[in-house]
Amino acid sequence: MPFSGSVLGIEGTAWNLSAAVFDNELVSLFSKPYKPAAGGIHPREAAQHHAAVMKEVITRVLTDPSTISGIAYSMGPGLGPCLRSVATAARSLSLALGVPLIGVNHCIAHVEIGRYATGCDDPVVLYVSGANTQVIGYLNSRYRVFGETLDIGLGNALDKFARSKGLPHPGGPVIEELAKSGSYIELPYTVKGMDLAFSGLVSAAKDSIAGMEDVCCSLQETAFAMCVEVAERALAHTGKEEVLLVGGVGANTRLQEMLHVMAEDRGATFHVPEMRYLGDNGAMIAYTGRLMLEHGCTTPIEVSHINPSSRVDQIEVSWRTGWESPSPLHNEPVKEIHWTARGAEAVVGFDGTFVSKRRCSKGYRVSGLDRRLISERTRTESRLIAMARRAGVSTPVIRDITEDTIMMEMVHGQAMKDTLTSGNAYEAGRTVGLLHSGGIVHGDLTTSNMIMREGTCVLIDFGLASATTETEPRGVDLHVFFQTLESTTDNASNLKEAFKAGYSSEFEGSEEVFLREEEILHRGRYL
Repeated sequence: MPFSGSVLGIEGTAWNLSAAVFDNELVSLFSKPYKPAAGGIHPREAAQHHAAVMKEVITRVLTDPSTISGIAYSMGPGLGPCLRSVATAARSLSLALGVPLIGVNHCIAHVEIGRYATGCDDPVVLYVSGANTQVIGYLNSRYRVFGETLDIGLGNALDKFARSKGLPHPGGPVIEELAKSGSYIELPYTVKGMDLAFSGLVSAAKDSIAGMEDVCCSLQETAFAMCVEVAERALAHTGKEEVLLVGGVGANTRLQEMLHVMAEDRGATFHVPEMRYLGDNGAMIAYTGRLMLEHGCTTPIEVSHINPSSRVDQIEVSWRTGWESPSPLHNEPVKEIHWTARGAEAVVGFDGTFVSKRRCSKGYRVSGLDRRLISERTRTESRLIAMARRAGVSTPVIRDITEDTIMMEMVHGQAMKDTLTSGNAYEAGRTVGLLHSGGIVHGDLTTSNMIMREGTCVLIDFGLASATTETEPRGVDLHVFFQTLESTTDNASNLKEAFKAGYSSEFEGSEEVFLREEEILHRGRYL
């Protein structure tokens, strides 16, 4: 029988306490946010605010308790004191009304309400909020993280800059307004494969002596271009045809414009929900809770503890079906024909003799940043390909270089993403071990950038590579690769072990790098 009944949802992971009732559609929604007197969010004060106004917020939406079939609450990720206030209220209501309790992952709720509100089905999701910045996609009953921030969330980054300049909280809307009158100046741009980092960008923006409007413009343009680049990489890697923007920072019209341009340029559709569903809100908890309850996903009181570090990719998504991992393609001989193919960053063409890789101008980037990235990445790629070959790594042989194009040999083989076996993973690990031993990190170590040729792993696309012997970037290299496996296959654990065995066979300091990769994986996002 079809599910009938309403679900009450309570959201309170950080600054906003919000409740909603969702039936077949949104019935009611009310929010009462915590507003700090100065500075950012103070977790204990925010929790006290939530506890003080909890009765008022719930009473405003819960007009007929007899219609309620379940109580949904945000169980994480979030600020511990705030989550505890919400969970306590949810348990009390569940017991009082005699209805099931449903613990909802806050990040998944953003995605689900976005899908509901826009009608999109299987998108690449850019989720940008105060504490979270992730690129997410669905695969085999889980939401997988293709890329994410390695330090702070985008919203927190904007707020930190705003506080340093005496601007009011939240900083995002003020920065957006000031940016409209500014011009682009150069600031650090940090994309590491499918991941990104904002701390260096914020520090440089704080220290800049340029006018406030110019700094705000450049901070936005740089940070947003980083996010859109990673989203585009995920779109190119997965072949999905929809892009969805969710989270509070998604209210920024410039970010929306940049994603729309990127999606349109790649033949994908762009989706963003209406304002009331973008920031943290009770409707997303109630709606996702209703989906979960309809499919029997409830949370017994005795295990209804909060999880401030809950990750989107730890939750089994049993309430939806969609794209399943494809079977590996069969090896086919490469036909000697003229062709062009487009990746996330460049157009690759084959003229019958050589491959040309030409970096494309991106319509979503300001011209100064666009020219800078094209030139820097072309020069760096050619130099580090040559260095890698000297270190014994299999790479394409370079024939010619211009300002935006590299001509190189055609690598005949099969992309590793289409032939994920333990043997190939071992060989990939061995190759990356050689690369790191040679003092180089790849910077974009995905299975799309590895070609298996007669049992050898050929590394391609060195556009984000750098020369370094530091453990941190080596750990990021492995983290990017492991993340790619997690997001595209159910056999990730075995493939990771095979890769690590190969890596250890060529790189003496492998254990230190493995430990650093684990540390990167478990770094908190609420900073």
